[in-house]
Amino acid sequence: MKCDAGDVQAVVRACEIVRAFRHAGEELHLSDITERTALRRTTAFRLLQSLVHGGLIERPARGVYRCPFPPAPTRRFRLGFAAQTDSEFSRGVTESLQHAAAKERVDLVTVNNRYSPKEALRNADMLVREHVDLVLEFQTYERVAPVIASKFLEAQIPVIAIEIPHPGAVYFGANNYQAGLIAGRALGRWAKDNWQGAAEQVMLLELPIAGPLPALRLTGVQDGLRSELSRLSSIPVVHLDGKGDFEQILSVVRRWLRRGPRRRTLVGTVNDMCALAALRAFEEAGAGDQCAVVGQNATLEARNELRRPGTRLIGTVAYFPERYGDELIPLALNLLEGKPVPPATFVKHQFLTPKNVDLIYPLDQPAGSSSRKEKR
Repeated sequence: MKCDAGDVQAVVRACEIVRAFRHAGEELHLSDITERTALRRTTAFRLLQSLVHGGLIERPARGVYRCPFPPAPTRRFRLGFAAQTDSEFSRGVTESLQHAAAKERVDLVTVNNRYSPKEALRNADMLVREHVDLVLEFQTYERVAPVIASKFLEAQIPVIAIEIPHPGAVYFGANNYQAGLIAGRALGRWAKDNWQGAAEQVMLLELPIAGPLPALRLTGVQDGLRSELSRLSSIPVVHLDGKGDFEQILSVVRRWLRRGPRRRTLVGTVNDMCALAALRAFEEAGAGDQCAVVGQNATLEARNELRRPGTRLIGTVAYFPERYGDELIPLALNLLEGKPVPPATFVKHQFLTPKNVDLIYPLDQPAGSSSRKEKR
């Protein structure tokens, strides 16, 4: 915040710290406060000590601060959220955003892009008419991303693009190459441990409509495999389009399996729906023991598949959509308040396997409660 000539700078900065507490009872660490205020760490620390001494800030535990007073009323922001579709992953993002928006006293105007470029364009026009302060855009089609972004930029509405980059937008989502690398290395290690590295082919299920960034997942898979399997350069690689719903992808893999003899196949995929469809196709062909599959997203159905004895889904990379809101809403508020934000924020990734799935997701509902609609 810029100080006028008559202002006492230390007081203005102390006020910034008090305003950093956005709801009653919120507890923050020093790093949270420096992020929300853009103050230097040493400056924020000294001011916090003074505020604690003066009774305006409490310190309930070492390194933890709390404001004992209700936050001062501020302008209530309206954020637009264009959800991708009705998939499990998208629902997880939506629910986490709703929870975080309520906590931060932010209004959320939600629309559904329904995995359709036409619907995404219509929703962009609607959010412009709604005069939202910022848009969280979650849509898959790279070809319409520039058009959608231009609508918001012309209306001077900042955009945070979730998972698929949009021109001029801040990016939030997967570190796609790193996620693919994690999966590829795990797949290569599995092949060494179970097939003595003697895989005969690699299948990659792609999603070309999403553009080059999600494609980095499969680039990472290949590089991860190369780091573990010295013979990979002599193994044929098959590229299949993973566009469509579960049944469409299942049909694509079925047709491909009918063309040739059974071979030990390492399967890398762009998402869990592709992974589960490939697994089903191999099993239907009586070749379940000839494949090893890795997924992306760690959806509920994939997690339940990991719990199935003898599954050839060896793992899936988790993105934790249930945590997106806790990062996206503060990121949006920082952007609206003119604070510096990074051009890209990457989510945490972790590889789930049959051994650790119950440790990471112990509260999953019983198998059978999920659906095959994952299109991310």
